[in-house]
Amino acid sequence: MAAAPGAATSQQAAAQSQASTSKVLLMGRAGAGKTSMKSIIFANYLARDTNRLHHTNFIEHSSLRFLNLRLNLWDCGGQDVFMENYFESQREMIFQNAEVLIYVLVAVGDSRNSVGDGSRDLHYFSHAMESLKQFSPNARVFCLIHKLDLVHESKREEVLRKYEQELQTHSSGISLQCFGTSIWDDTLFKAWSQIVYSLIPSVDQLQKQLEFVCDVCEADEVVLFEKNTFLLITNYSRKDQQDAHRFEKISNIVKQFKLSCAKVKTSFRSFQIKSQQFCATIEPFLPHSFVMVVVSDPSVMSASTSVNLWAARNHLAELNRMGAPWGDHL
Repeated sequence: MAAAPGAATSQQAAAQSQASTSKVLLMGRAGAGKTSMKSIIFANYLARDTNRLHHTNFIEHSSLRFLNLRLNLWDCGGQDVFMENYFESQREMIFQNAEVLIYVLVAVGDSRNSVGDGSRDLHYFSHAMESLKQFSPNARVFCLIHKLDLVHESKREEVLRKYEQELQTHSSGISLQCFGTSIWDDTLFKAWSQIVYSLIPSVDQLQKQLEFVCDVCEADEVVLFEKNTFLLITNYSRKDQQDAHRFEKISNIVKQFKLSCAKVKTSFRSFQIKSQQFCATIEPFLPHSFVMVVVSDPSVMSASTSVNLWAARNHLAELNRMGAPWGDHL
């Protein structure tokens, strides 16, 4: 007997919803700063407010949105008794069907809670890699060497490289990316931008479309940000840019500005910055994204940039309707 049209539609919707859900594991020992970084990125916490957060007990599940992707984030409490259970009785439940593992280690020791005990950190990390290799061999792994602000600036690169070498040795052959991070600067946004970038399908094709937008707007650079977190999605530049960390800085500045707007009960929509050297416009683009257009040519008027962005929206919306692989997410 044929299924009712309504039932078929709901089954297809359920399958599509499940397909767009990504399981992300956030692991590391207690006190490493996992919940703090999650709160800054996804809950708009200020760094100074994270000291009010409590340690996570067992596993805290969060359903988060990035673009139109649903992230099923498992924030795994890092007390030793929990860590041991993750690799024994709960191994399959935790590591099965994971798309991303974010493993957080502290850059320096902390005698108050034994975080930074390198041998135990590597012991747990090694178990995590073995479990991931068995149950989710295609998962991507990101290691965040956190609280790097507590290391003297002259030693940070050395500490990061040392951790990276040790982690590679204990990775069971799984490739990984390491980032040095701190909640007190822009490094956290850089790391998380790379993490979520890895979840966007065919992002290289999207970058080609940004090249088209950049040419049409006669811009130096076009940058796409996620609407809520303001993490970088991708960009295209027609000119060499001097500041390699500009995207993380912009993410941080805009999030601070959005929080300031919320305090006076208004909402951020867009803004424009003009100087003698350039004009930068940030405004909503597609339903889940913002765009930044940087123009240095003084003959290009702001009104023409706005008109060209309107045309670019229609162009990308048409590509979405035609089935562009990244279309549903923007």
